[in-house]
Amino acid sequence: MIVGRYLFELLGFPPSGKKSGVPERIPPANRLIANRISSGWLIACEIPNRITEGTEHQAKERRAMAIKITDICRYAVKGMSGEHLQSVALTAGLGLPDDRRFALSHGSTSFDINAPQWMPKTNFLMLAKNEKLAQLQTKFDSDSGQFTIERGGKQVVNAKITEPMGRMIVAQFFAGFLGEEARGAPKLIEAPGHMFSDVREKCISIINIASVQDLERVARRELDPVRFRGNLLIEGPAPWQEFKWVGQEIEISGVRLNVLSEIKRCPATSVNPTTAERDINVPQTLQKGFGHFNMGIYAEVLNDGTISVGDDLKI
Repeated sequence: MIVGRYLFELLGFPPSGKKSGVPERIPPANRLIANRISSGWLIACEIPNRITEGTEHQAKERRAMAIKITDICRYAVKGMSGEHLQSVALTAGLGLPDDRRFALSHGSTSFDINAPQWMPKTNFLMLAKNEKLAQLQTKFDSDSGQFTIERGGKQVVNAKITEPMGRMIVAQFFAGFLGEEARGAPKLIEAPGHMFSDVREKCISIINIASVQDLERVARRELDPVRFRGNLLIEGPAPWQEFKWVGQEIEISGVRLNVLSEIKRCPATSVNPTTAERDINVPQTLQKGFGHFNMGIYAEVLNDGTISVGDDLKI
């Protein structure tokens, strides 16, 4: 009741032991509250409990909104399968180390490795046109430069693609594997400092698991987040909340990132990464269900630092 007494005095009631009632000097805005307290409409001793309950509710909401990195993935060769990493060292202005470092260009594609320029993905082998690529599992060792390709659990290629001979071996494999789909003899290409990204900026892609689950609800089927070939998978935010971060900065373990844009999805996401079959039209499902073709966001790294699976993402 001590809180109640202080509340009464704050509103203009006389101190304890003096004449009670609602003094005329109380400001009009406070008189209504004072009258209600005086008449028993509001019990002052309940206020601490209500404050505590409200604080606990807010704390629960904050805990529920904790955003975690659940997976880190790089795609050393554009269009090929990804590799899951526990942690990565990021550099300002660049994507994940070795992400989209290499690409398989069509025989008809002209690319100058000495003066590399961004080119649309239609110049390269890609899942959007070459779903057979999903039959392969690939790994790249950054230290040795060795690149391995497996098909059906069996290794079919092992070559050092940081050297011309190794790149030629890989190119020959894809020429036989894809046949006419390759539009001439494919070439495995690399250019110092160049990233074969779908967008001009060197950035990383972030996928919200809750948004994928919401798409599953509309599609009425399970969808592996791997379809969206993101660098970071996150859990915690509500579905599609990540779109609200565009134009803002986010932070992961001290690394600041500027969210550039939403990611517009192409037919590559319609390819099942396990069966290598086109089993659902993802862009069409997004459009019908949500009125857009987007899944995930692009973000630019603003400062150097290391991030790991399990790190918090802060808005």
